[in-house]
Amino acid sequence: MNNINKALFLDRDGVVNIDHGYVYEPAKFEFVPGVFAACKAFVDAGFKLIIVTNQSGIGRGYYSEADFHTLTKWVITQFADHDVTVTDVYFCPHHPQKALPAYLKDCDCRKPAPGMLLQGITEHHIDAAHSIMVGDKLSDMQAASKAAIGTRVLVRSGQEFDAVAIDSADYVCDSLADLPSILL
Repeated sequence: MNNINKALFLDRDGVVNIDHGYVYEPAKFEFVPGVFAACKAFVDAGFKLIIVTNQSGIGRGYYSEADFHTLTKWVITQFADHDVTVTDVYFCPHHPQKALPAYLKDCDCRKPAPGMLLQGITEHHIDAAHSIMVGDKLSDMQAASKAAIGTRVLVRSGQEFDAVAIDSADYVCDSLADLPSILL
């Protein structure tokens, strides 16, 4: 089958929600202002919405995979309540140095490796060249580059970036909420 779909790939913490560090409970999950309207604009424009998130908090033992899945179901429901379909969510629980033994590994899914993006591209027949990756870290841009994602967007989320991070992105903006006016 041809890769006929385009996707808006989103990192989660710092892009979809304010990054409060190792969030795994709905009560502590704070959506970035404007995220639903921005994502709806892309979905309405024909993009699949796919979240790709490093979750080393699982590997470190701060919360369980079950906790992550419970939160993810809640997040997907919040998007659905705003008429936005989340096509899929991919996560990496591993860490190469700081993790419990079951999660201690140098894997191909933890960004900057492209594994989660490549899995989404394959499973959802995504045309990478016509897709977008939005992240708040250099590792997000590196993963997108390795997966041949056509457009890479770095959101500041209140952070400062060095020249390497800025140069790795096609666009830099303050928030995901700014993106429809830039790309659509």
